[in-house]
Amino acid sequence: MPPIPPPSVDLDLRLVRYFVAVAEHRHFGRAADALRIAQPSLSRQVRRLEQQVGARLLDRTPRGTRLTEAGEVFLPRAQALLRAAAEAAAHARSAGESDVLTVGYTLGIIVTPAVRELRDRLPDADVRAVHLKWNESRDALLDHRVDAAVTRQPLRTQGLEVTRLYDEPRVLVVPLDHRLAGKESVTLDDLGDEPMPVVRDAAWNAYWRIDPRPDGRPAPDGPVVEELEDKFEVIADGRAVAIVPLPRTHALRPDLTTVPLEDVGPTPVLLVTRAGDRRRLVTEFRRTARTLLTSPA
Repeated sequence: MPPIPPPSVDLDLRLVRYFVAVAEHRHFGRAADALRIAQPSLSRQVRRLEQQVGARLLDRTPRGTRLTEAGEVFLPRAQALLRAAAEAAAHARSAGESDVLTVGYTLGIIVTPAVRELRDRLPDADVRAVHLKWNESRDALLDHRVDAAVTRQPLRTQGLEVTRLYDEPRVLVVPLDHRLAGKESVTLDDLGDEPMPVVRDAAWNAYWRIDPRPDGRPAPDGPVVEELEDKFEVIADGRAVAIVPLPRTHALRPDLTTVPLEDVGPTPVLLVTRAGDRRRLVTEFRRTARTLLTSPA
């Protein structure tokens, strides 16, 4: 007799997306904030997915959330499933002239003027803006989750078309009681052995930590962080300082302050699309962004 095929499982992609968010944030609260849903609802949805899969995927711990052995196996397949679904929808849209444009933006970047202008000029188009994590822009474009992104360096540009929109100063962030707080400006030499937070991305560490320094010295390592909120927390409690784009007033915690850097150049804000994408809405957004997104809002 031929082998009996395994029973089919109908996975709800929305629930898969919720699980991936929790797995990537390693925290239900932060994932709920990113997804813009209530934490109790997120917990219920993840339990529903675990029932569909037939295995426990996540364990809560005092320090956050960790993947079970089943979760470790499921996570890369769940991420691939979401990418495949996004690519399928995107390629279907690309088969014709889509009237949907999704614009991604990273923290502290405002794309509203260009999005509103395009909506006003093309009322039949569905123009959307979605927030992306600090290191997500390239993958979001190549996975067809967004059609354009406005983001910062460092960025691997293979397969992408990149336009420089404007520059932002880079500044040092320190706690209010730090020895450098209140200075008119500082240099990299003034930092001495001040540790800087580390992320799990070598290119980002090199660019934002200025590592190595111009004289060849390595930047001192501080705590490993996952999110910007984690970075600000370790700075506020005195364990690190960091170099960031000049934040607008409301974007910085009240227990932190910035100090201008004399010998660190600005960081460019980039408009990025997939290379060769000449669809009408993408072309219109490129033109509109180059006209309206010329400085921090």
